[in-house]
Amino acid sequence: MDKNDQLLAQLLYVFQASAMQGMGKMKNPVTDTIERNLEQAAQSIDMLEMIKEKTKGNISPELARLLDNFLTEIRLNYIDELNKDKN
Repeated sequence: MDKNDQLLAQLLYVFQASAMQGMGKMKNPVTDTIERNLEQAAQSIDMLEMIKEKTKGNISPELARLLDNFLTEIRLNYIDELNKDKN
């Protein structure tokens, strides 16, 4: 991985972590508490979807796979959280 690939991977991790924090799946590292903010989670998902769209065909297969895996993981968790609100 070159430097730009590493930076992009770090950016993807930031948005993945932000989504997981927004869904209350991870502690907020600043407050050291579990906080649930589905609006924040949705925005992080939207950011990752935008990155996927804008980088299509322009990133390594490994980064594309990482991005797809993150999106699958957080979308499934987001749906789970929405269903919790309905019950």
